[in-house]
Amino acid sequence: MKVDMNILEEKAEILKAIAHPLRLCIVKGLIEKGENNVSYMQNCLETPQSTISQHLAKLKAAGIIDGERKGTEVYYKVINEDVKKIVRDLF
Repeated sequence: MKVDMNILEEKAEILKAIAHPLRLCIVKGLIEKGENNVSYMQNCLETPQSTISQHLAKLKAAGIIDGERKGTEVYYKVINEDVKKIVRDLF
């Protein structure tokens, strides 16, 4: 059986992106509550907005979440099905 290293690298990057406790919490919250904005996450996580924004940028770069602008706010949601399965299995 030949191993596709590209797929393994892609999956490893996804795991690295959700391996931080705050990012895992953000993803878990988005899966459970649906779309949310940074202000909502800031209140729930009691973490500065700038910190949450940095973590959201990493999750977005990894293809785990996507954001949609609604007025002045951006609402984020989990778009990666593998991550949804992983997080549901963990919790």
